[in-house]
Amino acid sequence: QVQLVESGGGSVQAGGSLRLSCAASGYSYSRYCMGWFRQAPGKEREGVAAIDGDGSTSYADSVKGRFTISQDNAKNTLYLQMNSLKPEDTAMYYCAAGQCPLKLLSENDYNYWGQGTQVTVSS
Repeated sequence: QVQLVESGGGSVQAGGSLRLSCAASGYSYSRYCMGWFRQAPGKEREGVAAIDGDGSTSYADSVKGRFTISQDNAKNTLYLQMNSLKPEDTAMYYCAAGQCPLKLLSENDYNYWGQGTQVTVSS
């Protein structure tokens, strides 16, 4: 059974940092592409950052230079380091997994989703 469990969300002031983690189990982690998505109240879910099986990454323009996606294949864990946070980064953040190759920031290409972790950035 595939499981994705996010952690690391919380409340921070603008300019602060958070690191999200996503622990994966139940499938061959290294063969999957992984992504972080977010959904703010009243808005559609959007791709934030993703990484493929070769380690190539893709970022939404709104987070480039501030967020970094990484993974530890030995621990089957995906990370999202978020720096210089802004109030507009406030959202529920979801981890997702899908079989590579896929369109990295397209949520429709991902098969498995975590339950989400809330990030709130105050001004």
